[in-house]
Amino acid sequence: MFQRGFKTWCENTAVSLRKSVRLAPTEALDARKLADHLGIEVWDPRTISGLDPKYLSVLIEEDADSWSAVTISDGMKDVIILNPTHRGGRPASDLMHELSHIIIGHSPTRIDISENGLLILHTFDRVQEEEAKWLCGCLLLPRPALLLIRRLGLDPKAAAKKYGTSEQMVTFRLNVLGLARQPGKFVRRASSGRPH
Repeated sequence: MFQRGFKTWCENTAVSLRKSVRLAPTEALDARKLADHLGIEVWDPRTISGLDPKYLSVLIEEDADSWSAVTISDGMKDVIILNPTHRGGRPASDLMHELSHIIIGHSPTRIDISENGLLILHTFDRVQEEEAKWLCGCLLLPRPALLLIRRLGLDPKAAAKKYGTSEQMVTFRLNVLGLARQPGKFVRRASSGRPH
């Protein structure tokens, strides 16, 4: 599905972006701080002046489960509008997913609002979504951070709290990198004093 080298590029990008904001590869990367670093504004729809109250009601009450975040671009500046009703580690993931689209350089998707105020997605590029999902996971939990999680013996709940993400994201990343099946291997190495 992914082009050759894409996953490696994502891991390298996650570490490189941490370095650019003076973080170690194992430290948590706050999605809002990354957005600031990249010059991308993050908006809450409740603070958008001039937004018709009926559309705001649809976005944060009636249709709140149908969207997570959306990026608006005029070709020169990107703005991400984040769903303010989501809680836990989901907002960080939602924001990092949108940032991933921008970092990769994906073409924006067209979105319209129907007559009754519902969001309509006109195009959906499965490859772009899968790429953004993968980079998002790497940005939130790069391989060095996952190796540290295994060495420290952190469970998904503790790791999610440490990295500001969801338990599901921790489990997903450990699984896709094959680290969930190898907990003892990393604990032994850490205690033996050998390089990790």
